[in-house]
Amino acid sequence: MKRITIQGVAGCYHETAARGFFGDEPIEVLPCATFEELFARLEADPELLGAAAIENTIAGSLLPNHELLRRSRLRIVGEYKLRISHMLAALPGQSLDDIREVRSHPIALMQCTDFLQTRPAMTVVERDDTAGSAREIALERTAGTAAICSADAAALYGLDILARSIETNPHNFTRFLILADAAQAAEFADPAHTDKASLLFTLPHTQGSLSKVLTLLSFYGINLTKIQSLPIVGREWEYRFYVDVTFDDLARYRQAVAAARPLTSEFRILGEYAAYPNPTL
Repeated sequence: MKRITIQGVAGCYHETAARGFFGDEPIEVLPCATFEELFARLEADPELLGAAAIENTIAGSLLPNHELLRRSRLRIVGEYKLRISHMLAALPGQSLDDIREVRSHPIALMQCTDFLQTRPAMTVVERDDTAGSAREIALERTAGTAAICSADAAALYGLDILARSIETNPHNFTRFLILADAAQAAEFADPAHTDKASLLFTLPHTQGSLSKVLTLLSFYGINLTKIQSLPIVGREWEYRFYVDVTFDDLARYRQAVAAARPLTSEFRILGEYAAYPNPTL
């Protein structure tokens, strides 16, 4: 049985994504309190896999996770895109009018601003995890308090859902990366279905250096789906670029990579894998 480490407690969105990626295959999920702990566990145990959020359609990129990935030397072996639908959940027998406090992760609270503004009597309290908020209420038997969490978390901890899909924007999706040690990554390699890659590179501090790389990718028919820049600490006005690309021809993609390397100061392939289709509402 595969072992997957996630950030968050049982019932969190990371667990939903991990189980969704592996489908009917049984997995053992190992929770971590933080992303730093998650990456440290992956480094310490080469047989362990990981699922880590990397971007959200509303909150944007999780920039610290880009840096953790860069430092880890792990490989991306897959991705999973999950529709994030938030529930307001409380102990059985509670009603909306009973709730005076709402607990959840800051991003989840931010994503439910419109709903919360219609309930000014509810005090917002930040917690480290959505599912952790649900577990806390269940364990403490805290009346008058609700969690913003997933339907899975509400069911797992025996809470009633008082309001469904309370996120302000329904186009709320999170992209998760499936991570593995470089040696184990070979088990996931499937050239017949590989049509996406995540790349990391730095460029010389010269005029037009980024434009040259992007033009080259376009020449080889490579589609740029994401570009994220982060400053290089200690090197003013120099940046690392995290790039996601998709392609129809694996051979042409490899030609593009070979041609791009000489134009960069540093070039790494973070992972080559099958693109996950965009989910629908």
